[in-house]
Amino acid sequence: MTAREIPPRVVAAERVASEAGFRGSCVPEVGRLLRLAAAAKPHGVIAESGTGSGVGTAWLHSGLGAGARLITVEHDGELARRAARLFADDDRVSVLTGDWRLLEHHAPFDVFFCDGGGKRDDPEGVVELLAPGGLLILDDFTPSPHWPPRFGGEVDELRLSYLMHPALDATEVLTTPSSSAVVAARRL
Repeated sequence: MTAREIPPRVVAAERVASEAGFRGSCVPEVGRLLRLAAAAKPHGVIAESGTGSGVGTAWLHSGLGAGARLITVEHDGELARRAARLFADDDRVSVLTGDWRLLEHHAPFDVFFCDGGGKRDDPEGVVELLAPGGLLILDDFTPSPHWPPRFGGEVDELRLSYLMHPALDATEVLTTPSSSAVVAARRL
């Protein structure tokens, strides 16, 4: 079996992350999930909170339809500039610098990869940015065999808030043996 191909822009973004000393990029297993979500909305408005060096952005871009738009925001100005250079040749992609709430001006979203601001500090605000039928992806969870899910011996209230949110149909997906993601769709 051969290794699965990594899109060239993802490789370039990983190089930017290495040069910048940024260690928070998404893993390929999450990246493939992002590509799938973007591809499922070929004319959609796709968003990302927490651009970092652009690795997740590049995975989303690899599934981006010709009629879709991708808006991503990063609070670190230098990382945002580095990521923006990776997508300078594609006018479907906008890299914003600042607080995650800048995304409000571009909502509602058909796909929202919430990997930065909002995820922990404003789950309600995150859900409100989704279009009806919009997909929400939240990674960096530790799998839990318990219900309700636990982390560090305590109920994981953050994860539970998304899994049980009345406006979402949500599930948890194992992405690697030691990590999981919450994937949700906003109810119509």
